[in-house]
Parts: sequence; C-alpha cells; structure tokens
Amino acid sequence: MAASRPVVFIHGLWLHATSWEPWVEKFRARGYEPVAPGWPNEPGTVEAARENPDAVADIGIDEAAAHFADVANGLGQDTILVGHSFGGLIAEKLLGEGVGAGAVAIDPAQIKGVLPLPLAQLRSGFPALGNPANLHKAVALTSAQFRYGFGNAVSQEESDALFERWTIPSPARPLFQAAAANFVMHSPAAVDTKRDPRGPLLLISGTADHTVPDVVTRSTLKQYRDSMAVTELKQFEGRGHSLTIDSGWTEVADAVLDWLAAQGL
Repeated sequence: MAASRPVVFIHGLWLHATSWEPWVEKFRARGYEPVAPGWPNEPGTVEAARENPDAVADIGIDEAAAHFADVANGLGQDTILVGHSFGGLIAEKLLGEGVGAGAVAIDPAQIKGVLPLPLAQLRSGFPALGNPANLHKAVALTSAQFRYGFGNAVSQEESDALFERWTIPSPARPLFQAAAANFVMHSPAAVDTKRDPRGPLLLISGTADHTVPDVVTRSTLKQYRDSMAVTELKQFEGRGHSLTIDSGWTEVADAVLDWLAAQGL
C-alpha cells in the first residue's frame, strides 16, 4: 500500500457523513488518509441537517458526483473511493469517468441497465417515490421505515438507536433518477462499465438487504462483464442495508481493507 493514500467515503441517502467516523478512524490507523465529506450543502452535524432539510433538497446524482469528483481530484490520482448505497453508485460512476485509483461500492444503488426491481426495494423507496411531489424535496424516514429499509437484519433496539444517531432528511431526486434510468437516454444513473483501463472495483452486498437487494448487486456485477478491469463481488450473509453502521461494521471494513491490500491499494 502506498503511504498515506487518500480515501474518500461517500454516504448514501438518509445517513449523515459523520456515520463514516468509525471507518475513518480505522482506515487512518492502517495508514490511509481518509475523509468523509457530506453531499453538497449538507450541514455539518446530524442535528443541523434535521433542522434544515431544505439545504439538500433537489440535489441530484450529477450534482453529488461532481462534488465528490472535485474532492477526489483535489486529493490526487491515488485516491480510493468507498461508497454506500447512492454513495456506491457515485463511486462506480466516478471510477468509470477515470476518477480514483480504485473503488468499493457497498450495497450500491441501481445503475442504468440493472433490471431487477424486487418488491422489497420498491417498498424501501416508497417514502420518497410514493409521492411525485417529492421530486424536488428532501424527505425524512420514520423509525419504522428505517427499520424496514436499513435495520431489518438487526434488533429493533439497535435499529432504533442507529435511526436516532445517524439519520437525516435526504433529497428524493436521486431515487427518481435511478427509478427512471432505464427509460432515459442520458440518465445520471448511467455508469461506464466498459472503461479500460480503470482501477479495480469491489461490489459488496448484504443478502438480507431490502433497500438494495442482493439480486440487484449481482445484476450490477453483470453490467461489468465486458470490462477487462478487476471487478469482484463479496456477499455478506444475513446482513442488511445498515451493514456499514451497525454492530457488525468492522467485519465489512476489514474485508474492504483486505481487498484493497490484495489489489496493491
């Protein structure tokens, strides 16, 4: 591993950037230089983000991707991208644009070309997608909605604690963009899966995930079948969408660190 290689952590919808703090500490202890910036206009704390949901309203995939590209490019070509959920989609998108030396996409949101749309995924996205008027708004989850979409594989008590600690209102627009991706010619959810050369990519899925079911991540892997670059999938049995923040997060983080080391990153 190159000394002090930068890492950019990219969170998805409904979690605050500070939810990456344990990962930042762990990666720094391994010699990396990690950062976990928020999405454009995201307030600096969970409390501030809850008090000002309109700050992030109407932020879309392209705006977020450009924001994180600026961060990664400012840190240098050796930067590693690690994203969760829509952050995973953004990590894939940026890697396909030549940003970063490698990427890890954990439970990545559905990219253009992925066809499976399981009922669990539809239900998880319903708090935003259920009302077309939400397109330009920021939407918050209830604890019950978080339990279904994120915390279904942990106890009720842990799910409620994670909800209270990390959740924030998030823009609904990326969900609408991903949902319509296969019907839009120039969708912001499109990823250049054929780019060659590019850095290695690791896809991670939790087999109990409701928000991004395992079948969706496996279908995402198939989108890279024409790529000559390293593209791998690691599945975590019985894990849900909360796998980056729940009590089992270290297992996932260790797997990511091991994979990066194996790739020389």
